Amino acid sequence: MADPRTTAIQVKAPIGQYGGGFMLSREAKALCEEHGLGPRELYFRGRCGVLGECDADVVHSVAVFFPYEHVKESWDGGRKLPVDKAVELYARACHEWGRRKLGGHDGCARVAELLETVVERASSVGAPLFAGWRAVPLPDDAPARAAQLMHVVRELRGGLHANAVIAAGLEPLEATLAADHDGTPFGHASGEMIAKFFRWPEPYAKPSPEAVRRRAEAEAVTDELMAPIFAVLGDGESDELIELLRFGHAH
Repeated sequence: MADPRTTAIQVKAPIGQYGGGFMLSREAKALCEEHGLGPRELYFRGRCGVLGECDADVVHSVAVFFPYEHVKESWDGGRKLPVDKAVELYARACHEWGRRKLGGHDGCARVAELLETVVERASSVGAPLFAGWRAVPLPDDAPARAAQLMHVVRELRGGLHANAVIAAGLEPLEATLAADHDGTPFGHASGEMIAKFFRWPEPYAKPSPEAVRRRAEAEAVTDELMAPIFAVLGDGESDELIELLRFGHAH
């Protein structure tokens, strides 16, 4: 049976991909076009709208790896949509994407069942977006439910990871450039590609070996912080979750 830390490491890539894939999906794009929103306006208003109506600085405090100016422009630009409506649309994109991507996998119901236990019993300390998304009602159908729960777990890891990066003494841009990004919604990408995607102004400094070392340590610390989250799974359930999250092997 996989121990909790092994489980945390094994599931982070698929949960990163399937829990965040809807953010860049055709479903999200269609909702932006329907409601007159820029892609990042829906992203920040929808994803961070669980914080309620607040100042852009509050949003930036949880959207750690984006530059403040970009967060403010996107958040304020999206004020044409109330936050509760934005969260509803963002969740809808997640559900519709989940149905399209995962609808052919019978294992979704079991994935949702296992992750719901994990989500219900996890501490929200240090992960405000996780706390906000945990309170959003889940859909009834298995593919959409599994997709939303993976998004919620992804927010938990994201919040804890931000804490680990800050504790490592790294600036957000420095950490982004020093990382070997994998398991993201856009697959494997270089630090510079991600920094550009996050709208950090160029040019970028080459990360020092010390920054690369600290960033790797922050990743390991995040794995350690996530381990207790999966300790709630019983005998064999961790292995089952790891296997089911491969989806291609779902029965």
